[in-house]
Amino acid sequence: MLVEGTMRTFTALLTSWIAIVNSSVAAADPALPGNHPLTQVQAGQVLISELRCAACHQGVPRDSLTEKTAPDLSEVGARIAPEYLQRFLASPSAAHPGTTMPDLLMAKPEAERDRIAEALTHFLIAQSNASFSSENTEQLDLAWGKTLFHSIGCVVCHGPQEAISDGATAKVANDEHGDEDEEGHDDVKQPRAANRHFRPTAIPLGQVPAKYSVRSLGDFLFQPLRVRKSGRMPDLKLTRAESLAIAGYLVGNSAQQVKSLSANDSLVSLGRKYFQDLNCAACHGLPGIPAAPSIGALKKGNVTRGCLSPADRRSPRFQLEDAQRNAIAAALEETPLDDTDQVAAAKTLTAFNCLACHVRDDAGGVHPSHNVFFVSSDQKLGDDGRIPPPLTLVGAKLQPAWLKKVLFDGESVRHYMETRMPQYGSTNLQHLPAIFARIDRMPGREMKIPSPESRSEIEREREKQHRAAGRELLGDKGLNCIACHDFNGKNSLVNQGIELLTSYQRLQPVWFDAYLRNPGAFRPRTIMPTAWPNGVATHKTILEGDTDKQIEAIWYYLSLGTSAADPPGLRAESTKLVVEDRAKTYRGRSRVAGYRGIAVGLPEKLNYAFNAETGTLSAIWRGDFIGVNWSGQGSGDFQPASDPITLAQDVSFVQLADEEASWPRMPVMTKQARTNPNPLYPKNVGYQFRGYFLDGSSIPSFMYRCGTIEITDRSVAVGTEEQLRLQRIFQFDSPEPQTVWFRALTGDVRQESEQVFRSGRLRLTVPRAELKRKPISEEAAQFELLLRLPIPEGKSTLELLYEAVSK
Repeated sequence: MLVEGTMRTFTALLTSWIAIVNSSVAAADPALPGNHPLTQVQAGQVLISELRCAACHQGVPRDSLTEKTAPDLSEVGARIAPEYLQRFLASPSAAHPGTTMPDLLMAKPEAERDRIAEALTHFLIAQSNASFSSENTEQLDLAWGKTLFHSIGCVVCHGPQEAISDGATAKVANDEHGDEDEEGHDDVKQPRAANRHFRPTAIPLGQVPAKYSVRSLGDFLFQPLRVRKSGRMPDLKLTRAESLAIAGYLVGNSAQQVKSLSANDSLVSLGRKYFQDLNCAACHGLPGIPAAPSIGALKKGNVTRGCLSPADRRSPRFQLEDAQRNAIAAALEETPLDDTDQVAAAKTLTAFNCLACHVRDDAGGVHPSHNVFFVSSDQKLGDDGRIPPPLTLVGAKLQPAWLKKVLFDGESVRHYMETRMPQYGSTNLQHLPAIFARIDRMPGREMKIPSPESRSEIEREREKQHRAAGRELLGDKGLNCIACHDFNGKNSLVNQGIELLTSYQRLQPVWFDAYLRNPGAFRPRTIMPTAWPNGVATHKTILEGDTDKQIEAIWYYLSLGTSAADPPGLRAESTKLVVEDRAKTYRGRSRVAGYRGIAVGLPEKLNYAFNAETGTLSAIWRGDFIGVNWSGQGSGDFQPASDPITLAQDVSFVQLADEEASWPRMPVMTKQARTNPNPLYPKNVGYQFRGYFLDGSSIPSFMYRCGTIEITDRSVAVGTEEQLRLQRIFQFDSPEPQTVWFRALTGDVRQESEQVFRSGRLRLTVPRAELKRKPISEEAAQFELLLRLPIPEGKSTLELLYEAVSK
């Protein structure tokens, strides 16, 4: 059994390793959108690849990115409205701002451009077996299409098409910041997305109603990789009904009735000639039309002329920004070298816009303007339930076979997450699993799980011991993992978290071991607590409190798969939770603690509720603990089993401008005003919840942040039964001296003595500090009690005493 000091050393080594992995500073060159990690040269190399410069020019070094191909034109006549197609060919950027298709007719007079575009249109529609039709016979649900577009992930590439709806707002976990790891954690350096001012990807869709019919767009959305094989427009695994709903929403009532166009033979012949003369075949392959030989080496080209020059009318015109031209020029000046695995991974994640949803190392994350569109069917899971997981160390996290299932087969274990994992096509990402496996390495120990088929009596006995211990640890008398995770197809009692039995086939053992020891080091905002704070087991009676053995036992138990017996408590039917000789913690929605409520029952029959959304002690009551509603919305909602004393649920710690500043209140929604006016309220006032851990008596310590101040918040029962009080102990850790205000009480606040105040049935004893009793409403004689706290650099503490008194 490892001693506490050894375990702390292991944890320190682990978190230091993660910090090293995340130590690079994201460059985010403005040539490309998003919080990407590429330098200017690397961004230029990506642009050279994505713009297909090698299709025309010699001497373009082969890039690690898989080649981007142009759309398949074999059925373009059935897919795209002929009027739009002609306008697009005449001036691509005018018809579709932001397109990567160059303007090949810039040097031509307008009348000649129109004639060439008309001939090309006739030639292209002649390649199709079917003709374009704007008629739609389907019954469309435009509201459903709108909801799908704004929830499954379309927003991260195309931006929102309109303001968030009331219904969607209500579904968002009103958490800190949607950018999963934006603020970060001492153990892990994370991107500060809100402070980097990067621009999100926003591929415009204004041309869609003129370009497509509902049917043709629906067909494209259903199988986009058939037309765009290089995967930059991925497959979101839509059903046909979903595809049509989104198509109906995007095309909408503005769809134009398009006249059918019959191909004119003479124009078809002329169009074929233009197609060949303009070397369209360099990007768009059609039978019988070869591409022209490559022209001069791009490396020796003059970047002030040709394609890169906005003034040169003789060359193809790309719609480029100055930053993009500069990046391409920088890349051309660089001596070409083979990409390292790290650079290849970064380029791939940038080109395929993976970083718009995922964090990897010091890059990526959900853009603040997109945060509200990431939603979950189980709000109690917080950001874990709605924000796609980090890709930091993903090669060390996932088994290689499982990573391929995710990338190529659409495998998913997060059924509660509405945002979908796109499918980019196996040929486009086939290099990625091997790269992740090479560059993502973690230190760790080997899991010494027993063998049930061993001939050794000692080993067989060890197997029985580990199996029993693993079952007990997952059950309600142990770590109660089944309260938040499904098990063997059976729903959990509280949250609908990831199915536990997928762990063994999904995860690598080193990562599993490290994650259980310190979940917050991997996902700083996770709601998953640690049962081994600082590497020390909180359950001392299971496997003698040996952390290594306990984690091995869980891993072994999960390796049994569907043959594993159900953990104790999985099918519990009681709706009343009872606290015995150890504290009990329960998470769920509650009227006294919001939808991220946490109820804590102490053995002394003193209970309290904590609102994790705002970091506030929100209720206190004596007597029985809680009743739980297993069948209500978001099963597992709880309410106090005795009459509670409720407190305000606004954020408790705030850095006010001055003592006269108003306290920032939690937004209130009503039946008349259902839209949350400030969905990022807690984050906007500096609050960030970072989880909690349990001590040996199962008493939780909540961890959160007010600005740059780290706060640990722990409450215990003190005193006699006749004068039982809740002692709340704050520990602060600040990087510098600063002042913060604490809102201790609200209501009919009266002062009983120098340090004792009362509001209703609650008496509060505060330390000697600068106090301010401010009126909230003069008519109703309502006040708020504020404490001004000068926080020194380093560590400090604050203690409060709460006492429930008779009416």
